[in-house]
Amino acid sequence: MKKLFYLFLPLLSGSLIGLIISNFIDYGILEKPFLSPPGFIFPIVWSLLYLLMGISYYLFKEKNPSETKLVNTIYYSQLIFNLLWSILFFVFKWRLFTIAWTIILVLLVIYLLYLFYEKSKISSYLNIPYLIWLIFATYLTIGIYVLN
Repeated sequence: MKKLFYLFLPLLSGSLIGLIISNFIDYGILEKPFLSPPGFIFPIVWSLLYLLMGISYYLFKEKNPSETKLVNTIYYSQLIFNLLWSILFFVFKWRLFTIAWTIILVLLVIYLLYLFYEKSKISSYLNIPYLIWLIFATYLTIGIYVLN
């Protein structure tokens, strides 16, 4: 049962947040920067990224069951930062604040990739798409703030 928890926690959490914020999403009416994807892309991309995140954490825990205190802290911190971003951006409309929030999230993920890499390279590699998407999300967040 613990294995399923590690694998699916990010996906289930992201889905729950998606349901919570669904009535607040104003992406369709915002002015968006160049290269902004259509709204339907986000749930697809995030579902894949959350699955990769869960798989990477599961693989790390399987390989390193006793060396996970710092990794647990960083992993769950970045997951909480990730999930709260949507609430801050869409529900509270704190566009400027979410720029800083996203940068902190990117830094947490970079650190997580470093920690994963030391003990389980595959766990680190599985999160590279996540990091790339977060960097792109930072660009989108800045662009939306500037244009709106």
